[in-house]
Amino acid sequence: MDGQLDDTRRAAVEAYLAANPAAAERVTAYRRQNEMLRGRFDPVLAEPLPPQIGARRQPMPLLRVAAVAGWMVLGGAAGWALRGADNAGQSCPMALVERAAVAHAVYTPEVRQPVEVGADQETHLVQWLSKRLGTPLRVPHLGALGYELVGGRLLPGAKGPAAQFMYQNAAGQRLTLYVRSNAGDNRETAFKYAREGTVSVFYWLDGPLGYALSGEMDRASLLRVADAVYRQLTS
Repeated sequence: MDGQLDDTRRAAVEAYLAANPAAAERVTAYRRQNEMLRGRFDPVLAEPLPPQIGARRQPMPLLRVAAVAGWMVLGGAAGWALRGADNAGQSCPMALVERAAVAHAVYTPEVRQPVEVGADQETHLVQWLSKRLGTPLRVPHLGALGYELVGGRLLPGAKGPAAQFMYQNAAGQRLTLYVRSNAGDNRETAFKYAREGTVSVFYWLDGPLGYALSGEMDRASLLRVADAVYRQLTS
């Protein structure tokens, strides 16, 4: 995944991935997460140290360097998902965007179990997630745009549960709608756009709920779907 294997080991891993599509999809998802992490944090790494810190900097022992690097690898995805949790208020839009994009990158490559509850149990799915989020939820239907509901799952939010609904078209392309509660009494319903790595996100806040529609597609195509989702949720 990070290009660190020697030629012999790389060939063995590539052969395994070629014979195991599910494992290959998982590696692809991890690469997407790495791209998102680099896109967000590489500019920070390039910033010069403040003089008062640089003047006191001491060489770090090799074992400590290894330990720090190991924890960064293990905690990278978790740290990314939790980024923004300490921002003022649950209604911080960028926390919504980042969590939605990460959840999209993690679950859309799944082949066998992309959702917890399938579309064949839609009524149960909506009732369950509504109860967990503490507010009535609605599931948009996007058949007119070529996307069918795959199902949904419960996710951890910054200060409470969140929900993810997944859609798929005939070509296998997937979209996800991330919903969180506790957004405050926010009446700002205008669409806003963000991009996290390869994932495009349209997001908006509406009363106590925050929504983020994510997909690996261009802005215009995703906007067309986001508009349909918004119209159904506010009608």
